[in-house]
Amino acid sequence: MTGKESVTNKPTGQTLGEYLANVRTSKQLSLREVEEAAGGIVSNAYLSQLEHGRINKPSPNILHSLAQVYGVPYETLMEKAGYIAAATPDQTASRRHGRVATFAKDNLTKEEEEALLEYLAFLRSKKGKRSL
Repeated sequence: MTGKESVTNKPTGQTLGEYLANVRTSKQLSLREVEEAAGGIVSNAYLSQLEHGRINKPSPNILHSLAQVYGVPYETLMEKAGYIAAATPDQTASRRHGRVATFAKDNLTKEEEEALLEYLAFLRSKKGKRSL
């Protein structure tokens, strides 16, 4: 690996499952807590299968519930599930700022936003292990 390659080597960013896992971890929620917060619309077993890539295209109803629980845009989950095409940079410029890092001087790219979510999930997972 050269110094310029991404860790994931995925030009399109995270899969739906990876994204859901990172958001859930960054919010320090267990699978069961998500199930409860979603009102039973999605079971913890189903969510686990989503996060591990065994289910790639959940229903829009499930994605809507997860977007509400996680506080992420429904459109992002719909894009990652393949229901809608990704918005162009011009279309997303105004909605990107404030989603992950409101302190950013410039709007974040999709890759930067996903990298921050991954790093935040990592930091929070380490924090939880130190307190045990």
